[in-house]
Amino acid sequence: MESVYNWYEDLMDNRGDPRVKDWPMMSSPWPTLAACLCYAVCARKIGPTLMANRKPFELRNVLIVYNLAQTIFSAWIFYEYLASGWWGHYDFRCQLVDYSRSPRAMRMANTCWWYYFSKFTEFFDTLFFVLRKKNEHVSMLHVIHHGIMPMSVWFGLKFAPGGHSTFFALLNTFVHIVMYFYYMVSAMGPKYQTYIWWKKYLTAFQMVQFVLIFSHQLQVLFRPSCQYPRVFVYWIAMHGFLFLFLFSDFYKARYNKADRKPRSNNNGLCMTVLDESSSLNGKNGYKHEEGSSVPNSYASSAADAFVRRRPIS
Repeated sequence: MESVYNWYEDLMDNRGDPRVKDWPMMSSPWPTLAACLCYAVCARKIGPTLMANRKPFELRNVLIVYNLAQTIFSAWIFYEYLASGWWGHYDFRCQLVDYSRSPRAMRMANTCWWYYFSKFTEFFDTLFFVLRKKNEHVSMLHVIHHGIMPMSVWFGLKFAPGGHSTFFALLNTFVHIVMYFYYMVSAMGPKYQTYIWWKKYLTAFQMVQFVLIFSHQLQVLFRPSCQYPRVFVYWIAMHGFLFLFLFSDFYKARYNKADRKPRSNNNGLCMTVLDESSSLNGKNGYKHEEGSSVPNSYASSAADAFVRRRPIS
């Protein structure tokens, strides 16, 4: 046990990036882990229990404001990733982490911290499901996905805040700009939903993101001279493969059969699209066909994971 403790102390104190050591939540992984576990318990147990005997909340205006804020926040992070490296300064083939305290290197590290922080703001996606009593969307895999992302990004920020793997975050924030803008317009009601006819292409857009992510990561393996840490290459490439698989199966289940109507009128990929013609204070406050199930890329069982629920980016 002493050797394990010494290894841990050495890892945290001597192997991590000293520039971020004193930043919020960065001295130890335990606060982030505690937040993730608290999120999981609240999403699966405490939240549904507290809402069991209460009416669903009407959150149309809240969703509009929230998605607008997420759109702006994602756009700012995307811009910062470009300005601190990816717009003319980084090499797409192989980019090592700049551990110096130069203005550009510190700007990149700071951007990585805000990307890490954004993984916590995405917990509100689940909170709004719970408050609207849409617990069928809060599947175990949904919770696992949202719950592990802060912890996963924490390790990248702790040991490699910059360099090659930040291309993943760059793409992800760009997709989130489009995604949250879509959710914002959806929440504004049918009058505005005619402007988001491109919902089908949003899923395809996300799939392209995952292909670019794992392709960009794995090409490093064919460059022996590139000294970027391979553990991050494999880890992020694995994420890309996993989500490409989930999203592609969802896409095929929903769109490939042209003669079959969608299983749900709800076109959101992460949040429920409010229906202005229905009551907003009951279970019918959302678009939903009788006898249909709402798609989500994560389901409680593998057999119906791609036809019953909607994917989450």
